[in-house]
Amino acid sequence: MSRVLIVDDDPGLRQSLGLLLQGEGYEVVSEGSPARALERASSEAFDLILCDVRMPEMDGLEFLRRYREVRGRALVIMMSAYGGEDQAIAAMKAGAYDYIPKPFRSDEVILTLKKAEEREQLRSQVASLQAELTRRTDREVVAESPAMRKVMELASRVAPHSTTVLITGESGTGKEVVARAIHRMSPRKDRRFVAVNCGAIPENLLESELFGHARGAFTGATSDKPGLFEEADGGTLLLDEIGELPLELQVKLLRVLQEGEVRRVGAAKTRRVDVRVLAATARDLEADVRQGRFREDLYYRINVVRIHLPPLRQRPEDVEALARLFLEHASRRSGRALTLTPAAMAALKAHPWPGNVRELENALERAAVLSADGRITPAELWPEAAESSGGAGGPGSSPGAAGPTTLREALEQATREAIQRALDACGGNRAQAARLLGISQRALFYKLKQLKLGG
Repeated sequence: MSRVLIVDDDPGLRQSLGLLLQGEGYEVVSEGSPARALERASSEAFDLILCDVRMPEMDGLEFLRRYREVRGRALVIMMSAYGGEDQAIAAMKAGAYDYIPKPFRSDEVILTLKKAEEREQLRSQVASLQAELTRRTDREVVAESPAMRKVMELASRVAPHSTTVLITGESGTGKEVVARAIHRMSPRKDRRFVAVNCGAIPENLLESELFGHARGAFTGATSDKPGLFEEADGGTLLLDEIGELPLELQVKLLRVLQEGEVRRVGAAKTRRVDVRVLAATARDLEADVRQGRFREDLYYRINVVRIHLPPLRQRPEDVEALARLFLEHASRRSGRALTLTPAAMAALKAHPWPGNVRELENALERAAVLSADGRITPAELWPEAAESSGGAGGPGSSPGAAGPTTLREALEQATREAIQRALDACGGNRAQAARLLGISQRALFYKLKQLKLGG
């Protein structure tokens, strides 16, 4: 049901036009004062606004200008018995969607509103498709390492089924990217993929966001609103950071998964939904179950198939491929060629990446911005380290040093810096630093001796 605001100082026209639109299924609000109408339009959600041009308190073009200043998103259709073509041109230039001359026929008004709705639906669909295309282009799954090849093999095996999948792994490992890949490989690929971060939405809004709400369910619920389960009907819903879901909502989510029905907040009836649910978390859900923070029955319901993403430090074979992929995207966005020096690539491979793929992507995006000539060195990857060491040659360089000149020197420098960062992060604990680096303690002791680190 589209919501329409009528703004006209003629009470008879407001009444007749309101009855006409209500008969066509629209929810209608009318105001004789353009100032009050502007207040309502700025604080309430409307799909369409029908506004008269000539009004004593404020003319329609001024109303339109002020409404656009507060970033109003409704389509505005102007009405007037004066001015003819010149008035219509002025209204369109001011940002109106269309113009209806008075007196008008009932079918003319309805046709104009239907056209406006169709245009908005098409615009929304195009925006959704463009966003999906961007995501598909920018976030391919890189699986050069044996560990990631196993991940994608399992993903391809579960994709054709509607089985619930739990995707685990440290923050930044690419859990949503794998979830999108499962969706693209599934029979639901032509329907919507909807992702929601359960930890990013305030608890008092999360139920409405997931399941929707009925008009009047709470203050500000001025119209019915479908939830994300309904939006994903026929497609896939990713519940990211599901471990952050409050216990009360865990009960309701379990019911939805078991029954395939959702009940909007404040509604009396349930609605059938056909949604393939994927869940992701960086938390230890087994520990949360033991400590009573996560329901055991929900855990077993979502953990039908588990896909675990190893941290980037445990799959060094993926670092170079990911780096080249992100650099390609950065080159395309900036419109200039970007390259990594051998020293920069060696530094990338030696870095422990505690922030995983997300940290790598951010490092390359930052380097692409900082590089003056498109040639990325360790100094652009870690500018803070370069500044603290005198700005010569990247992290760990000595003031005035010329930097590595051979690949072997670059590798040694990058390895030294990575080990030192790991030791600093672990307070000098070598066992922890080895785990952070993804190598054995024996290998770390050998490197420390070889590079003459740690005394």
